Amino acid sequence: MEFLPDFFYELNPIIQALLGGLFTWAVTALGASLVFFTKKVNYTLLDSMMGFAAGVMIAASVWSLIIPSIDMAEAQGSIPWLPAVIGFLGGGIFLRICDQYLPHLHLGMETSEAEGVPTSWRRSTLLVLAITLHNIPEGLAVGVLFGAAASGVDPTGTASVAAAIALALGIGIQNFPEGMAVSMPLRREGVSVKKSFWYGQISGVVEPISAVIGAAAVIFIAPILPYALAFAAGAMIYVVVEELIPESQHHGNTDIATLGTMVGFCVMMVLDVSLG
Repeated sequence: MEFLPDFFYELNPIIQALLGGLFTWAVTALGASLVFFTKKVNYTLLDSMMGFAAGVMIAASVWSLIIPSIDMAEAQGSIPWLPAVIGFLGGGIFLRICDQYLPHLHLGMETSEAEGVPTSWRRSTLLVLAITLHNIPEGLAVGVLFGAAASGVDPTGTASVAAAIALALGIGIQNFPEGMAVSMPLRREGVSVKKSFWYGQISGVVEPISAVIGAAAVIFIAPILPYALAFAAGAMIYVVVEELIPESQHHGNTDIATLGTMVGFCVMMVLDVSLG
């Protein structure tokens, strides 16, 4: 299904990946821009939206990444599940290593609870790094899928440009609360409006960068495609379980956050199946 102008489908897949990453970054900035209108955080709404983001990422990992990974491995004559398992675990291990060494601070925690190597960096920097860390696999997933669509090695068509666009759309939607989740708490702590917005949107700048890297990698090294897709899925699931779900329930809104996760899962599933 084509729902963008024809010229988009004729672009180099690396440019497509860049545009997809820029879109997800723009939605992050849109969420952060709410700080210009209010500094009050509705934690019930925020927790439901963080749960929604978790659901989107879970569904995207399955329909947009794991299933195409298995299909491609089978088409290449490999054991269908093996690249998916190796890539999935590799993505989780990669995020675990980053989580262990990169200084960052999860939302709602005190500065003394910052993770990673000890540092004297400011709280705002640590908050931005936490969001940036889990934006890496999101951008990578978009780029890898655009690259996979260009490779032509998936006979089932599960890895298509339309599927990549659907993934970018889903990730963009769930980036909205992430930008808001950084900018508004900073504003409440006395950071200026402009700086709060800047910190909120800058966390998404890594997405177009990692999208281009992902697309370029799989285009020039086609055999790694099944592994790369599963790698992005594993990294995203790590973020969901280690960060998004705990944060969405940090303020006691367990039920609404859980329902948000289910809604997000359904939205991404519908996007991928109907558009991809």
